[in-house]
Amino acid sequence: MLYPILALLAGLILLVWSADKFVEGAAATAKNFGMSPMLIGLTIVSFGTSAPEILVSIMASTSGSGDLAIGNALGSNIANIALVLGITALIAPLPVKSGVLRKELPLLLGVTLLAGVILFDLHLSRMDGVILLIALAVCLYLFNRFQKGAPQDELASDQEELPELETKKAIFWLITGLAVLAASSRLLVWGASEIAFAMGVSKLVIGLTIVAIGTSLPELAASVASALKNHHDIAIGNVVGSNIFNLVAVMAVPGLIAPIGMDAIVLQRDYVAMLGLTFALMAFALWQKPPSISRFEGSLLAAAYAGYLILLYTMTVSQ
Repeated sequence: MLYPILALLAGLILLVWSADKFVEGAAATAKNFGMSPMLIGLTIVSFGTSAPEILVSIMASTSGSGDLAIGNALGSNIANIALVLGITALIAPLPVKSGVLRKELPLLLGVTLLAGVILFDLHLSRMDGVILLIALAVCLYLFNRFQKGAPQDELASDQEELPELETKKAIFWLITGLAVLAASSRLLVWGASEIAFAMGVSKLVIGLTIVAIGTSLPELAASVASALKNHHDIAIGNVVGSNIFNLVAVMAVPGLIAPIGMDAIVLQRDYVAMLGLTFALMAFALWQKPPSISRFEGSLLAAAYAGYLILLYTMTVSQ
């Protein structure tokens, strides 16, 4: 099992590196061709933060591992809220801006409930994939409206410095990042599938754990770095946006490419965990004035993730 483990580790490392290079090259290319910073953030950067999950889902679906793709989408959302925000809040309390509380968080809850309706029949069809893509278009439209209606000080605090690269170099990193993303995703899916087979566990569990944590590493790194730089308000926005894209873009892929059925446990355990954490995130943000995620609440989120992993382990061992 040495080669699959090495493939998995190499795939995760290359996935994180190539996603960063892809976003850097794409954002610089778009800037050099005259796109506005707001439009770049709404399209290229938003897609780039979910690029690892999307590419893994594409590779998994084309390799006949659609359940791994579903596990990746749900597991990444669970990891983003419980692990990423939990660890980040332990470093520094996270203020929740009023715009996120009134707009993005309710949108995330709505998309999460839509995902539950789609998964209720335990089958992800092409029609479900189309519905999710329509939801993606609606979300992009709403993001644009939210940005236009946001106060200028919020927009300024959210606006990260765009990379300064000459066009040839920007295009080089755009193409290189995308190519390595595709190759590392294929490597990651192969390694994860072989490990699942060797250990006798389902690809769903591997997708919910190893692959989900791996594809959430960019969000974890960005959120922790933001907290260390006292840019605490960025972390929640990144996670909320990423979770929305995971459900309407990443989860749409297996439905469109290779419709699959799934076990009832996906709905009963994994979806319920994701929904519960989404409600918990809203509750934590609402019951404090001013709205924020405290260190205590961060510890609760991190503990919840540890409990979820223990549940997965015990259910897997008992099978």
